[in-house]
Amino acid sequence: MTALLQVKGLTKAFNSVKAVNGLDFAIEEGHCVALLGPNGAGKTTTIRMITGLLKPTAGQMRFHAAANIGDERAIIGYLPQSPAFYNWMTGLEYVVYAGRLCGLTSQMAGNRAMELLERVGLTGAAKRRIGTYSGGMKQRLGLAQALVHQPKLLVMDEPVSALDPVGRREVLELLRELKRETTVLFSTHVLHDAEDLCDDVIIIRNGQIALQGAISSIRSDHRRPIIELQLERDDRSEKWLAGYAERIRCSLSHSSEAGLIHEIQLGDGHARFTVKEVDEARQLLLEELAQARVKVRKLEAGYSSLEDLFMKVVAQ
Repeated sequence: MTALLQVKGLTKAFNSVKAVNGLDFAIEEGHCVALLGPNGAGKTTTIRMITGLLKPTAGQMRFHAAANIGDERAIIGYLPQSPAFYNWMTGLEYVVYAGRLCGLTSQMAGNRAMELLERVGLTGAAKRRIGTYSGGMKQRLGLAQALVHQPKLLVMDEPVSALDPVGRREVLELLRELKRETTVLFSTHVLHDAEDLCDDVIIIRNGQIALQGAISSIRSDHRRPIIELQLERDDRSEKWLAGYAERIRCSLSHSSEAGLIHEIQLGDGHARFTVKEVDEARQLLLEELAQARVKVRKLEAGYSSLEDLFMKVVAQ
């Protein structure tokens, strides 16, 4: 697989503060990549450097597809977190305008604009002023302008963070289609979206990479079996749960409880057990619950998610 973008030592300092500090990663052609991290981690700064809107303090970025073009911006489509529009323009006028800025002829820009407005579901609103568009419509219009010149890399900064549930679903469905056609890089706080849509993830913390790789590999290497337990909210249940968790912590070497030794997290009437072996741990827990006659609302066995790993990584 060919790396469309290779990043080495990417750094950005604002006075004495390094917002991004020595990032090394590659984006493979045809992949969908999520850039993850808490607020202030350096995601937007990284994206602005990749798109040419911010000059790096140090490091290198090599766009292999731009070798014969000279200006890598010609192969990038960009949708910022809060795209700005000329509200007096119609949607059609705006996409044509974006196409002309990218060097398309008037005819090419017009044809491409109509094609994309249909693609993003805005044909019926093509001649309406942008000022009358909803948030979801504006985000889809932003996607249309980002795609007007058929970029090899589509870069988006928090593309669904400001949308209501309907608008969010619409944009995510578009991304699901687009990732089959072009390379995609987007930042997000919504871990479920990354896990559902992406091939690879890059998790950054304090301007540095904390974890990166293919989601399939990360799942295989880092996911852990877990058991979720939720009890009825009463004194008896809460007292039993606190006592049981303390007993497990104090007797991790006991063979009968060896299935519950990794980690225990307690909430309000809720417990999460990271275990060695699900079946053994579940059977032990069911026996304990039956013996104590505690009222159970929910007991589920499964595996840790990307969100669990993210929370663990960024907290380190």
